[in-house]
Amino acid sequence: MSNYIIIYVTTGSINEAKKIGRVLVEEKLVACSNIISPIRSIYSWQGKICDDKEALMIMKTKKKLFKQIVERVETLHSYDVPEIIAMPIIEGSNKYLSWLDEETK
Repeated sequence: MSNYIIIYVTTGSINEAKKIGRVLVEEKLVACSNIISPIRSIYSWQGKICDDKEALMIMKTKKKLFKQIVERVETLHSYDVPEIIAMPIIEGSNKYLSWLDEETK
């Protein structure tokens, strides 16, 4: 099982993504946060189909930090139910994974 994960978080704006990303990097919960904006999200919320522009954060970190990241994102995020999902990093270069280790708790 992989010790490293990629976390996706969508936000309502690029500014919100920058704020959350900066906090998580400063607190050494993630090594890196990439932001892609704008993205288009079509989803169902409270019985309605929504079609919104959002920003997507792609963060790299250690699996053991996931619960702390969820708690932190939930306090910083403007959504009632933010998307916070993780996928394992199956492989990575030794240099990159060593850097990831050094930059996170």
